[in-house]
Amino acid sequence: MLYLVGTPIGNMQDVTLRSLDVLKKVHVIACEDTRRSAPFLNFYDIHTPLISYHKFNEKEQSANILEMLRAGKDVALITDAGMPCISDPGAVVVKEARKNGLEIQVVPGPSAVVSAVSLVGLDTGYVFIGFLPDKKGEAKQKLAPFVYSPLPLVFYCGCHDLDKVPELLYEVLGERDMAVVKELTKMHETVTETTLSQGYDGDTRGEFVLVVSGYVEKEDWSKLTVEDHIKSYLNLGVSKKEAVKKVAAERNVKKDEIYKIAINIKEKQ
Repeated sequence: MLYLVGTPIGNMQDVTLRSLDVLKKVHVIACEDTRRSAPFLNFYDIHTPLISYHKFNEKEQSANILEMLRAGKDVALITDAGMPCISDPGAVVVKEARKNGLEIQVVPGPSAVVSAVSLVGLDTGYVFIGFLPDKKGEAKQKLAPFVYSPLPLVFYCGCHDLDKVPELLYEVLGERDMAVVKELTKMHETVTETTLSQGYDGDTRGEFVLVVSGYVEKEDWSKLTVEDHIKSYLNLGVSKKEAVKKVAAERNVKKDEIYKIAINIKEKQ
């Protein structure tokens, strides 16, 4: 039997009793990084033999795991955190095991994407995209089918990409609201609400999930003068500074040009 086992994404106590039972009973645990998995397994006094299974050896190690399964051994597949196959290794061995008629069971556990959309308070569906490719052209290609999706888009983002990714998303998607979810289930778990153009200027240490609002059909602002466009936001209680930013983005002009017109407009009291 191949077990796909969820592991904590932060807090070590976020693990099911079934997960612990399976990890103790299987013959082998295939893990993404033995050094990352060891502290978790030691915490629960689990001493099952480990083998590595990561994105650089998936093909080779999948064949080894299949041989173990055919020999009647039970193998648990875990990743550094969360669920296998969800922006983590696992898909190769799962597909091969299924193709060969071998039995697979999922032992569900924490998932950063599910935790993030819950924490942000989404009550709709969403599109999970995961990590974007490093190369800009490939990232744009991956985003292309979702530009006009009305559903929120959810991304994983490394700390070193917190400037680059929102900038790219703004370039491709235009202005959108964004929630930056930091360090899920850990001591410094936070949610920062911002926009793609504003980006994120908080602490960049840790792991991040970006929840970006879906596409909304835009009004035809060309029918309004710039002054009326600014006033439409001021009447909603938006600050003049924010109104200038929004109008500039929507009309695709420099903020300085909008500010020159806004300077003599009174804000709503």
